Amino acid sequence: MELRPTGKAKPKVGEQTFEEPKYLRRLIDEATPVRVKLTDNDEIEGKIEFYDAHFIRLTRTDGPNLFIFKHDIKYLYEAGGAAE
Repeated sequence: MELRPTGKAKPKVGEQTFEEPKYLRRLIDEATPVRVKLTDNDEIEGKIEFYDAHFIRLTRTDGPNLFIFKHDIKYLYEAGGAAE
């Protein structure tokens, strides 16, 4: 038995889900404290105040505010408590 293509291609999964802007906007609107793990394994805690396609601005109470390039972020997560 020979299998033949049906002529209909399966839909491809997109590379972007566009969920990142929604999630970052929620973190900003709710002033949720986050911890950011950087590619060099440093961790920084604060609240995201602004973001664009290339960086986030992290507001901290224990140091200067930071602009962090997204390519330097390994991951981030909600800290669960007040940022210190």
